[in-house]
Amino acid sequence: MEMNEKKTAELFKALCDENRIKILKLLQSGEKCACRLNEEISVTQPTMSHHMKVLCDSGIVVGRKEGKWMHYSISQEGAKAAVDILSQLTNVQTEQKESCC
Repeated sequence: MEMNEKKTAELFKALCDENRIKILKLLQSGEKCACRLNEEISVTQPTMSHHMKVLCDSGIVVGRKEGKWMHYSISQEGAKAAVDILSQLTNVQTEQKESCC
């Protein structure tokens, strides 16, 4: 998988907020309705919508509409892609031909 810097930045943006981390922890036990997430995380509805947009744009969370409610869950494909990206970014390449100094 080739690393796209824009998508990588979106992923890390999704992971760099305390409330979004709390949301991911809540989603670990399975799909949750937006109203349930809003009860657990003390933010306004527009703020919750923003957090969910950031998480969905990153690919780590997926949403589905049921009637007037949105239900969210962790995307297994998105989670695997996140692990792969972090692995690529932290893979130390031992054979460097150029000297930095």
